[in-house]
Amino acid sequence: MEESVLVIKAEKYLKEISDDDISMDNIDEFENFKTLYFKLDDRLESLKQLRRDMEVQGYSTPFASLNKYGNKSIGEVSLDEVSENSRHNQMFRNKANAKKNILDRVKSAIDSHQIALGNLEQFGYLKCDSCYKKYSMSEYKQLKGKCSCKSESFSFKISRQKTCRIEIIPYLPLSGNYRVLMSELSKYGRNSFKKVINALRQERTGHVKTISPLFRYKDKNNRWLRKRVTFDSEFVDNYEEELRKSYGKNVRIEKLEFHRTRPAIIDDKHARTAIALGYVRYAEKIIKTIRDDIFKRQLSDFKRINTYDEIIHKYNNTTPNFIDEYDISEIENWRENKINEELKKLRYLNRYGEINRSLKRDLKTRDTIVKSIFENIAPALISWDIFRYYLTTSETNRRLKIGPFPYIRVELDRQQRKVFVQTFPKVIDILNQFSDIRILDVDEKDLILYEKFKFEKEMKNSNIKVNHPALGAAILDLNSEIDLESISNSFNVNESKIKKEIKNIENIRNPKTDKSKKFLDLIKR
Repeated sequence: MEESVLVIKAEKYLKEISDDDISMDNIDEFENFKTLYFKLDDRLESLKQLRRDMEVQGYSTPFASLNKYGNKSIGEVSLDEVSENSRHNQMFRNKANAKKNILDRVKSAIDSHQIALGNLEQFGYLKCDSCYKKYSMSEYKQLKGKCSCKSESFSFKISRQKTCRIEIIPYLPLSGNYRVLMSELSKYGRNSFKKVINALRQERTGHVKTISPLFRYKDKNNRWLRKRVTFDSEFVDNYEEELRKSYGKNVRIEKLEFHRTRPAIIDDKHARTAIALGYVRYAEKIIKTIRDDIFKRQLSDFKRINTYDEIIHKYNNTTPNFIDEYDISEIENWRENKINEELKKLRYLNRYGEINRSLKRDLKTRDTIVKSIFENIAPALISWDIFRYYLTTSETNRRLKIGPFPYIRVELDRQQRKVFVQTFPKVIDILNQFSDIRILDVDEKDLILYEKFKFEKEMKNSNIKVNHPALGAAILDLNSEIDLESISNSFNVNESKIKKEIKNIENIRNPKTDKSKKFLDLIKR
């Protein structure tokens, strides 16, 4: 396929995806769920094929072919030749940019579809009505709707215990248009986006990936030669021994270079951007629903501040015909004067031209709400979801399945767990009051995750079968002051199952201290 044809084909396909609105209405009905899942899965395969075609044609390194273009002629060159060469160079550069940009969009679209499918996989599953075997949607599609027992009758079940937030699916950059969506964010949305990205980009402490010694050795003719070789991380402790095996006992190491890798919590930039956009845009939708209720409770005069906003917006978006549109300073002066005139008529300004105290107080209160609440809704949601995901899944599950967070680390180290130190009590209280979202306000989430990862290592040699959602709830119960009933409701797990997992933990660890002392000991560590 010609390069230009492939670019046009990809742009057309991404435009089709962009024009197709995603509806989450009645998603708990199987036919609606199935239709959405199959559509997204089919799109994902088409996008992956587009990516393969692009990579085969060198879209990953589009500027490599430009090296042969430029003013490399020897001797005198006419002005026409220089101009022609420059024109060709620019033409090839534009084509290279087009390749780079379209591949970037396709990669973003692929990650967005993986996130959407991962959330849907967590949301629901199928159960055979004949043999009661359970199937994920991906397995159901592979089997073409037929169970291994030959039955074609299934019941659709909602997974209440698994971590997913399917509400973000319509807000993902499914067409790879993440740059457009970022530009459409509100001011507090942009700040919220930065916070989420910074959290997902939190890197773990670097560990050695390769080691490269520069050394001298004697060859067969007894001459000293200098060479550099690279060893994998498994040879960090015995690189000298390996060198002497290959180059003799006379090896003299002159320099060592350790190449370290610092993976992030979600170690893919397109996945990070897509997840952040999904959560932030979903948070903006929540804010639009609840903001008036919040302001009515917190502000002394809600109608007055709305009138103030309308005046500011009206004149800031008006340009008078009698002023030259290029005379920016005159336009700004006119707008300021008109705003002040309107505000004085309504007595929002005193005789000195200052905003009256009560309105000023309301404006300050609103700014505080925006910065402390609105900007932190998306960070609070994703912090809780990732925390709950780690608690309620096994190491094997996180390693083998994509889930709602593609490219997420199987385990977090101390450096990465720092993002869970921050708590959002005000945000959680607001969400619990004004929305149907229920989040627990958990202190020391980083230490609780440490406890979970540590226990996963301890139970590796155990034959005890566990219910992982209940196990996560049990670990939270043992290492926090939250009551069991609240944990049970939040995790959608029966208290009896949680208590059973608490006993499993005790059987594996044989603890000698009570719950509070164990938690204090954990904090000291």
